Amino acid sequence: MDFRLMGFDAPLFHTLHHLVDANDDSDNNKSMSAPTRTYVRDAKAMAATPADIKEYPNSYVFIVDMPGLKSGDIKVQVEEDNVLLISGERKREEEKEGAKYVRMERRIGKLMRKFVLPENANTDSISAVCQDGVLTVTVKKLPPPEPKKPKTIEVKIA
Repeated sequence: MDFRLMGFDAPLFHTLHHLVDANDDSDNNKSMSAPTRTYVRDAKAMAATPADIKEYPNSYVFIVDMPGLKSGDIKVQVEEDNVLLISGERKREEEKEGAKYVRMERRIGKLMRKFVLPENANTDSISAVCQDGVLTVTVKKLPPPEPKKPKTIEVKIA
């Protein structure tokens, strides 16, 4: 199936085209460039997790919706010294005997966001608070570097 024939030539459709072709060829050979299931799951989780970022004079604040999660179910980590990773997973509630779902619209599964932190972020000073399904992560800023004073070199007479 070629999406370009239908007038779609955007990168998203190119990726979808590649995924469809990869699934068709999966029996014959595994494509080395096809995304892994973990990658696809994480990409869906990041796309479905809304976030706001605010910058204050002394900090950065990340506000992430984490509906239905308790603070113990949420992880806040720093990877590679400058990537803030916020994740959690909302599990399906156990069905009570005699009850069945008529409609299920609330999202279940993994919630995740990754943010590349600026150079002046202090990764040793991060705090996180979850209240009413909204996670607020505060990353303090490092103090600005002191300007270098010019070095005076004494000129000697030869």
